[in-house]
Amino acid sequence: MKAVQLKKYNQMPKVVEVAEPKITSPNDVIVRVGGAGVCRTDLHIIEGQWAEKSGVKLPYILGHENAGWVQEIGSAVSNVSVGDTVIVHPLITCGFCRACRAGNDMHCENQAFSGLSVDGGMANFLKTSARAVVKLEPTQAPKDIAALADAGLTAYHAVKKASSLLYPGTKTVVIGAGGLGHIGVQCLRAMTPTEIIVIDRSPEALALTREWGANYTIVADGSQVGKVRDITNGLGAEVIIDFVGEGGSLEDGVAMLRRAGSYFIVGYGGRLNVPAIDIISTEINFVGNLVGTYNDLAELMTLTAQGRVTLHTAMYPLDAALDAIHALDEGKLHGRGILIPA
Repeated sequence: MKAVQLKKYNQMPKVVEVAEPKITSPNDVIVRVGGAGVCRTDLHIIEGQWAEKSGVKLPYILGHENAGWVQEIGSAVSNVSVGDTVIVHPLITCGFCRACRAGNDMHCENQAFSGLSVDGGMANFLKTSARAVVKLEPTQAPKDIAALADAGLTAYHAVKKASSLLYPGTKTVVIGAGGLGHIGVQCLRAMTPTEIIVIDRSPEALALTREWGANYTIVADGSQVGKVRDITNGLGAEVIIDFVGEGGSLEDGVAMLRRAGSYFIVGYGGRLNVPAIDIISTEINFVGNLVGTYNDLAELMTLTAQGRVTLHTAMYPLDAALDAIHALDEGKLHGRGILIPA
């Protein structure tokens, strides 16, 4: 089969021929990939930022946002059948540790992460587990929803955690209107009554968020902190959701945060540097966000089926994977890039 394989860090992956995955465990599921998302995390993987944390051995196949059709199942699999349309939670989990028992899949003590610590889905086929696949209606096309497996899931997870803080009259700042941010805006509109302020460098990306429910849009031109202060009567926003996490967004976000406000960090690459006295004296909170739970993904797919969350995508054949990666790296990709195997 064809696959997008990373052979060395700080070098672009290559589209190569590799062996198809095989069933080796009773709970294995092999998915014929219909769509694989291209994510900024893939750029960080290529740069080697995840080398120590993931413990993966090169070469391996990228791709942690995957959807498709069940190709083959192990002998113990009963929740899906061959031919079913599925979206794949990126984590392969054990089901027995305390985190799994509590439903916190992303903190499984015995996890494997498709496309990060084991082979991913930028390929014709992906090997995962029965616990990771969410069965969908056959009318949901994998290429249209693949990026919801991580970008959508991560955005939904952050919004769900923030939702209890967002009563009528509150204001939420969304930093970044790209692949995650445009989903986050839709989730905020679907799940909360908050007023939504979106900040991005791209006027085109901001225009899309207005269609999806943003109340205010601000171009990131150096004046964004002051404009948020004006909108919030000088107090700042109750919640910041930062889908960028680098390039000055963290400093801006802290400056926009209200006393006792909560800062949800989703994007990464930068470094948070806040004096402890400032955290104590204002009771501000910083909340990390890692993917989301299996139930989060199932709930997000319900919103998608209802038409309340949609993806803005650009489609590429699998052979053009490097074109999609370069477009993302150069800021030319609005929404999510989706690779479609032949």
